[in-house]
Amino acid sequence: MIEVRDIHKSFGDTEILKGISTTFEKGKTSLVIGQSGSGKTVFLKCLLGLFTPEKGQIIYDGQSYTDLSPDQKRTLRSEMGMVFQGSALFDSMTIGENVMFPLRMFTKQSMSEMQDRVNLVLKRVNLADAQKKMPSEASGGMQKRVAIARAIVNQPKYLFCDEPNSGLDPRTAIVIDNLIQEITDEYNITTIINSHDMNSVMEIGEKIVFLKDGVKAWEGSNATIFRTENEAVTNFVYSSELFKKVRRMYQEENE
Repeated sequence: MIEVRDIHKSFGDTEILKGISTTFEKGKTSLVIGQSGSGKTVFLKCLLGLFTPEKGQIIYDGQSYTDLSPDQKRTLRSEMGMVFQGSALFDSMTIGENVMFPLRMFTKQSMSEMQDRVNLVLKRVNLADAQKKMPSEASGGMQKRVAIARAIVNQPKYLFCDEPNSGLDPRTAIVIDNLIQEITDEYNITTIINSHDMNSVMEIGEKIVFLKDGVKAWEGSNATIFRTENEAVTNFVYSSELFKKVRRMYQEENE
């Protein structure tokens, strides 16, 4: 579980996050949504420990980040997995080497132990035969699955994903959504996803946090978002034609 308590973050005279509080539960997929400039990326980087809020606390399973020693912070970072928007694979490494990279960085496992773990997670994302391929030989969807495998290879407690469906066709995006949710359930991970994809909101949004101008304007689930009268939320989601259609269907079913 991650608890966020009244965090504020500024750059110069510009306040980006203006007192956000929320909770992300273990074993659930939580989505952070909002327009460009709403503070989503800065918020995610604060959760990752890349930015330090000027005020407030971020608490990981009862431990406040600001109270941790440098060694404890390093341990916490080793418990985090990250799926970057562009996958961020190393072009000079094979797929297997990319997935092994966090094990080399954070563990003292033997080569055989690391290889066994790489084999396991690549099999889990249906890429068991892709170890010797280079990233350039993989499709966009395959690269995302490699990125997910790398993110979970170190058995993280916390999984962060930044626009994991960016650049993917709708069918592949659904595959990635389902994979993230399955892994969250299987490993009981606290998963937080920055997204603008309304398909993801509807498919896997067990919790949704909507940011607007650096504040939490709304939170709920993919069921309750259909019923909200929050104008900021409805203005945002109505930009999606698919969401309009689904909302109309929901309203018709409940008339």
